[in-house]
Amino acid sequence: MKVSLSSRGSFRFDGKEIPFTPGQTIMDAVLAAGEYIPHLCHNPEFAPHGSCRVCVVGVGGRQVSACTAPAAEGMVVDSSSEEIQGTRRAILQMLFVEGNHICPACEKSGACQLQAVAYYTGMLAPHFTHFFPRREVDASHPDFIIDFNRCILCELCVRASRDWDGKRVFGISGRGLASHLVIDSPTGRLGDSSFAATDKAAHVCPVGAILPKHRGYEVPIGERLYDREPISLVGDVAAHEEA
Repeated sequence: MKVSLSSRGSFRFDGKEIPFTPGQTIMDAVLAAGEYIPHLCHNPEFAPHGSCRVCVVGVGGRQVSACTAPAAEGMVVDSSSEEIQGTRRAILQMLFVEGNHICPACEKSGACQLQAVAYYTGMLAPHFTHFFPRREVDASHPDFIIDFNRCILCELCVRASRDWDGKRVFGISGRGLASHLVIDSPTGRLGDSSFAATDKAAHVCPVGAILPKHRGYEVPIGERLYDREPISLVGDVAAHEEA
């Protein structure tokens, strides 16, 4: 169905006029216009979730998540002020210390959205005290491993498995700091689940939590996606993996 030009509206985004159509979120419209808002849990193929809050923007004196807030005529959106950037850095700092993200030794370094967004926002130090949680690595599957140390609970794998693959392999259990990724299998291990290398859920992780086996460092560090250009120019790593 075609949308008539009369049904389109626009809003101001960091001083730029951004067009939108009814039903679009702030994130949808901004990305469609070729602009960038830092994000981790957002994927245009899935329903908005708003779990990571990294896409926070200022609208009308309050902060909202751009991936869930609907675009509206005449709104003024702040995505670059020091207040907004400071909020994003604080969220990223908490994500880094709540897991075990050792970037220099991580196979995803240079192709990790968490790392790339941290660089983009100027988050260069963790600030908070590291939790150093004791988490496992599940290498029971023949084609993929899960490193729970790096999971940021974005639920992209949960949504992909449920909404795209129709399997519900992944889920989140617990509340607050006790929240963690779980696998639906008799043993709780990935190798005993219905997960397959061809699943959508195998290719949407924005960090190094779900990794293919037998391909480690196939692309050398220094030549990877975000080593060449910032995330604001090249977008999400999952989109490039499936291109």
